[in-house]
Amino acid sequence: MAVRRVRRIIRRVDPWTMLKVSFIFNVIVALSFVLGSVIFWTVFVNAGVPDKFIDLFETLGITLTVDGALYFRVVILLSVIWAVLATGLFTLGAVLYNLIADAVGGLEVVVLEEVLAPPNGQQRGREVRRQVKPQLQPKPQSMPKPRQPQEGTSAAADQPTEETSVAR
Repeated sequence: MAVRRVRRIIRRVDPWTMLKVSFIFNVIVALSFVLGSVIFWTVFVNAGVPDKFIDLFETLGITLTVDGALYFRVVILLSVIWAVLATGLFTLGAVLYNLIADAVGGLEVVVLEEVLAPPNGQQRGREVRRQVKPQLQPKPQSMPKPRQPQEGTSAAADQPTEETSVAR
């Protein structure tokens, strides 16, 4: 299997598409963060760690209360705020990229493409290049010689008169 290198230049990223894609991506990341926090908190509580922290802080004279529902609400609120802010930043990044790419020409990426050979062994996918014969340029023609005035006429007869001249 043959591989060929192809250069591609990314000149523009559509901000509306970036908004939609980044919103879906950030919502999935936020939900994953919330789910991971719930799993972590469940394991944390089952291990008895919050009770040990409460006992430690009581020996220091500090009152500490552990409220899992409050922590869960804070995690959800932070996830929503993060998803909205990250979506806005990704979209702003697409707009800034478009402005910069207009100035510098874009981002060049080298991609490797696989070229599949057909089973009968023929070379497909390659361009057949024909040599183009240079076209012959026609020889410049010489300018016709000016007419010589016939006998009995003057050279002034060939010149336009005022009545026949073209007005500008």
